[in-house]
Amino acid sequence: MSPTMMRQFWSLVEGIRANIPVALDDNSLEQWLLRQLRSEQALNYRETAIFSNYIHSRLPLIRELVQEC
Repeated sequence: MSPTMMRQFWSLVEGIRANIPVALDDNSLEQWLLRQLRSEQALNYRETAIFSNYIHSRLPLIRELVQEC
């Protein structure tokens, strides 16, 4: 994942942190976050796959950030 993509993702998470539905299971939360990204920018298949893998690997951190909110 490029640094730009990473910044885009974490900027999105920070902006919607209070609204992230952490009660969802991991797959549903991953898809929800991907939908939020797609609402801000068009993603091709490769970018979607990269973001999906990255989000999946960071779900514990995302959940922890949201719970601190």
